[in-house]
Amino acid sequence: MKKTLTWWFILSMMLAACDSVPDSFTLRTAPTRAPITETPSAALTEIQLPAGYGVRGSWFELYFTNPTSPLASQKTGGPDGPLVAAIDSARLSVDLALYSLSLDSIRDALLRAHDRGVRVRMVMESDNLDRSDPQKLVDAGIPILGDRREGLMHNKFVVIDNTEVWTGSMNLTDSGAYQDNNDIMRIHSLEMAQDYTKEFEEMFIDDKFGPEVVPETPNPRVTIDGTPIDVYFAPDDNVQASFVDLVNNAKDSIYFLAYSFTADSIGEAVRDRAKAGVKVSGVMEDEQVNSNAGTEFDPFKQAGLDVLRDGNEGQMHHKVMIIDKSIVIFGSYNFTNSAETRNDENMLVIYNKDIAAQFFAEFQRVYSQAH
Repeated sequence: MKKTLTWWFILSMMLAACDSVPDSFTLRTAPTRAPITETPSAALTEIQLPAGYGVRGSWFELYFTNPTSPLASQKTGGPDGPLVAAIDSARLSVDLALYSLSLDSIRDALLRAHDRGVRVRMVMESDNLDRSDPQKLVDAGIPILGDRREGLMHNKFVVIDNTEVWTGSMNLTDSGAYQDNNDIMRIHSLEMAQDYTKEFEEMFIDDKFGPEVVPETPNPRVTIDGTPIDVYFAPDDNVQASFVDLVNNAKDSIYFLAYSFTADSIGEAVRDRAKAGVKVSGVMEDEQVNSNAGTEFDPFKQAGLDVLRDGNEGQMHHKVMIIDKSIVIFGSYNFTNSAETRNDENMLVIYNKDIAAQFFAEFQRVYSQAH
């Protein structure tokens, strides 16, 4: 009788475990659109940034560059300032996956962190390792691993003290912070930090880059104060299929800011939604439109869509899509097949109307200068 009860207990526990598998584990094979929470978000607070735009919520800070600021030419007062302050507050660790580094402010903050005993580690695109700032870090004893491969280590993220993540389109370079249109977001979340640390260590410790990596994101969906966030890394996570699925579910509007847009499947999905009556408006980087083979700009214009070339003398470097003014897709992931199959990239999908409104305000700023 005792043995029978024991086996019944084990069987019950196994069935319960099966029933408790979270839905997020199915996202990579059957992407679905997350519901938008109806509960009102906490009020956002403007962050005064002399050469940029900033806003703070209960669990995040969101920044945009402002190349038109009078201070931009002096390379001061931009979104690198808050990141420097965060690095200066680090007590345990700073892990960075950077395509490039030339901001002296970030370099000096990393040197200060290293000098006070904080563990600083970095992976970089090998083609940019010979720049002076990375070399000064190496000379100080900070380990930097290059990707040493044809594809790009195109990530731009920082994990501090295993508790917060900084990510977006902004390279930590002088042009990235002060000449180009870019975004960078600070997210306070242990689960998000776990995701990005896992991705970082696949590169830094396992020495796996590009197609060599396998999908091992611990928390594919993170929910913070009622806001669902889907976390993607390329080429690991079949990002393009999920991207297309989000576009296909657009009901009212699609706004995008795209540095490079050559992925046919995403372009076709956007045009299909426009045919179905969804409002589409976008801005693309002028130089990329001129130089990219297979750019989606021409098919968009031929379809009569409101898609313009940017008017910034620097680069319109965003990789942003806003769907129904309630979902935001952003990160390092360009809308290209190279981002999908060859490069190391990261992308977030945030389901939050207040955050979407901030990205839409940036869209309007960029659109107002476009042609």
